[in-house]
Parts: sequence; C-alpha cells; structure tokens
Amino acid sequence: MKNQQISDAALAGQPAAYWTGVAYEALIAYTRAQQAEKGYTQPQFWLLRNLSANDISPDGEGMTPVELRKAMGTYIRPEDDLAAEAEPLVRRGWLTRDAEGRLWLTEAGEQARVDLARNAPAIRAALHEGIDDADYVTTVKVLRQLIRNAGGTAA
Repeated sequence: MKNQQISDAALAGQPAAYWTGVAYEALIAYTRAQQAEKGYTQPQFWLLRNLSANDISPDGEGMTPVELRKAMGTYIRPEDDLAAEAEPLVRRGWLTRDAEGRLWLTEAGEQARVDLARNAPAIRAALHEGIDDADYVTTVKVLRQLIRNAGGTAA
C-alpha cells in the first residue's frame, strides 16, 4: 500500500494537515540523518547560525541557551536540548561560554558554520529531485494560503 496510486480527486479531498505533518517529519528526519553523517546535528548548526553576525544574529552577541531557544522558537523541536547540543561545540572550540552562561561563536566556529553550510545544497538537491522549481513554488504558495486561511501568518 506504500506506493498505492491515489487519484487526483481523492487527493483533493485529503486533509492538508496530515500531509504537511508527514512531510515535515520525513524532511526533518532526512536532513538530520544527512547532517549526522557529516558529524553534526541540526540544532548545533542552528546554534552556530544564531550566534554568527554573518548569518542570523543581528549583532553577534552571546546568548544563553534559553535566549537561543526563544530565538529559534519557530523551528526548534521540543526535544532539542540546546545546552546539551552546545557542549560538543564548546569542546571543539567553536563556541565559548562566559561567566553568565552566554554562548559566543569563536573564529573557528564561524569557519565551521561556513563549512557546514556547504552541505545544504546537496541536501536540498536530494530532497527536490524530480520536482520542477515551478511546481515547488506553486506548492509553497498553496501552503502559504492554507496558513493564512487558518488564521496564521505566512511570512
């Protein structure tokens, strides 16, 4: 039943929430598995990105794990423990911790962020295999409209 063909009419009646949930779990699992093969986790990459003035951080200032969790609120998973995820990065010299518990990106951490970001195009290419860019854009537009129809904000 895994590869069962579903007619377009039947698909049109399927709940979007089901399919978006299945897609989310599959995409996150795939991405995290690819990153794990390279020796890092998705939350670790997000830590580097959120602490970099050259990426997400507006000022490159240090943040506590609690502040980082709040900054990542729209995409962090509930089971992600940022304090634990930071430890290997501190040991690698990619992050440092000050007396107040704020994490800071080091020069080596900035270079690691740049190096790890080079993995993203291959992950994207694998996930987008067989999907035309126009179809992908249409899908995202449909999802954004579903979000607005549900009262959410589609940035």
